[in-house]
Amino acid sequence: MTAAVPADPVVNTPYGAVRGRYEQGIAVFRGVPYAAPPFGPRRFRPPVPPEPWDGVRDAGSFGPTAPKPPYSESFATYLSDPEVPGDDCLNLNVWTPEPGPGARLPVLVWLHGGALTRGSSAVPVYDGRAFARDGVVLVSVNYRLGVEGYGLFPDAPANAGLRDQLAALEWVHTSIAAFGGDPDRITIVGESAGGAIVAGLLMHSDSRALVRGAIIQSGPLEAVAPEKAGRVTRELAKRLGIPATRDAFAAVSPRALLDARAAQSAGSTPLSGAPGFAFALDPESLPISPDVGLGRLSLPVVIGTNTDEYRLWLPPAALAKIGPMQVFMARAALRIPRSTAAAYRRELPDSTAGEILGQMVTDRLLRAPAIRAAQTRPGCTYVYEFAWRSPVRDLRAAHAMEIGFVFHRGRTPDALRMAGPDAPKALADRMHDDWIRFIETQDAGWPRFDDSRTVRRYDTETRDVALPRAHALDALMR
Repeated sequence: MTAAVPADPVVNTPYGAVRGRYEQGIAVFRGVPYAAPPFGPRRFRPPVPPEPWDGVRDAGSFGPTAPKPPYSESFATYLSDPEVPGDDCLNLNVWTPEPGPGARLPVLVWLHGGALTRGSSAVPVYDGRAFARDGVVLVSVNYRLGVEGYGLFPDAPANAGLRDQLAALEWVHTSIAAFGGDPDRITIVGESAGGAIVAGLLMHSDSRALVRGAIIQSGPLEAVAPEKAGRVTRELAKRLGIPATRDAFAAVSPRALLDARAAQSAGSTPLSGAPGFAFALDPESLPISPDVGLGRLSLPVVIGTNTDEYRLWLPPAALAKIGPMQVFMARAALRIPRSTAAAYRRELPDSTAGEILGQMVTDRLLRAPAIRAAQTRPGCTYVYEFAWRSPVRDLRAAHAMEIGFVFHRGRTPDALRMAGPDAPKALADRMHDDWIRFIETQDAGWPRFDDSRTVRRYDTETRDVALPRAHALDALMR
């Protein structure tokens, strides 16, 4: 006897009903709007609620993605970035095992990375099926990117893209019970720029009140003064021959702005080049830099980095070209003392000059702020390091390598391109289970980071160890 196929799930949101799909027993809703399209008179403005709709809206396909440039050829080798046309780009997706208000399941809100300029919730490795299978409702979010989300103008509020995420989080808190989630058990999780957004949301009292915990994967923690954050906007304005105002930029098409940004950043490298988009300190949306504010918050946090972050940005050929002179110049630009460089050479005796420089730079950007915040936080903090070495192009434990393990999606094209076909399933089991444990209980399952400086080191054999490369890191943080 053939089993009956369940009818498509339908859920009511505050703005209208949506129809999802059952996929392998999981209810999936894609492209659900949490805010109105951010174009026309709403361009470069804070998000506003979507227009309500009549009837049942189909939520079977991913919604439009924000305007963005494609990845460069070298990055596209490892990272996919689907583009879905349309203006209604402030949308989200929900994976749930039990779409109904009685389930009250913990909720993971996933914020994608991409340097605030690329990425979307439609990337295949972000599929939430494994989390839903294990009893967690997963929500993934699109938000404005590049100048559309992080242009800084005197006639518009700052950090529009970060404000999008706050609007999405408010939507989740209001609406997720109908999808089977518990609005009092929301954990926000993000990687790279997504991790930075997680930290940024924690600095805002409104969004902080909506979450129970946070996981920051390889996220930069620094927000900068408006003068510095606005540099990229001012330079784009000069290139376009227009004033650096909201009204002037709103008269330029998104495509033309992307083209201008591509010309502006042509020839840039991870160590030099055009300014990038960044969070601006702002009394309304981001009153304190996360690298300072995170150390003052009491809610539970998991935070960590990958051992070889820099190897995604600097391929072996580029590393081989870095000699003592390039190291000296980069060290001077970053104000890294000679004694600190010597400490790194002692900790990494078998590394080349390029590898040592890559480690210092990414420690300065990612690892040192994470450890500094962990050492000062009054709340419970769990620190990890992802150390498994991929054999692909000598990527080792590069930036973004851990994502396929966290999502238990090792057979997706992205994960295979980065980790190869023989990535250890036991490691994926361990990371995925640890993330679920924290989302369910706010206890990550390993010792808190305190004076012992214990770190969970994810590798073929996962162990809890003393802070790796501590002497070099301490020299960098002086």
